[in-house]
Amino acid sequence: MTDRFIEVSLDKRGVSCTAKLLDDRAPITCNAVWDALPLGGDVYHAKYARNEIYALLPPFAPEEPPLENPTITPIPGDLCYFTFTDTQLGTKSYGYESRAQHQGRSTVVDLALFYERNNLLINGDAGWVPGIVWGSVVDGLDRMADACQDLWRAGALGETLNFRRA
Repeated sequence: MTDRFIEVSLDKRGVSCTAKLLDDRAPITCNAVWDALPLGGDVYHAKYARNEIYALLPPFAPEEPPLENPTITPIPGDLCYFTFTDTQLGTKSYGYESRAQHQGRSTVVDLALFYERNNLLINGDAGWVPGIVWGSVVDGLDRMADACQDLWRAGALGETLNFRRA
């Protein structure tokens, strides 16, 4: 199979990076994401996982991927896929406003980018939260990490995280 690449962007900030899909490690997830592109939505910065930005999307795969190529310790440049139920994201501790686009969905897909080291996917309400590593940033992580730090400090309102074929 030929290598496949996507662009991951924060459009308001005008920054993007390029990631390679890990077809050899997470083929089902890679196919699900690739077939659904472009994808995107409001961006959030993680409160618990640490150096992570993500978008919460409606399910787009015919069937949710199995936990292939799992991790609880993502490294810089990892793209991860998570699936949650509406009740898992429903507690006020997560800080989602009542008008957040994912509210009311029975299943929520979280597409995430990890931009720096020392991440640990543990949640005080639920325990370990393994994710599927389906892509790896191969160009532009430094620019994206700077934008993610700005997102953390300046705020995420009005910003979107987008995934497109490169």
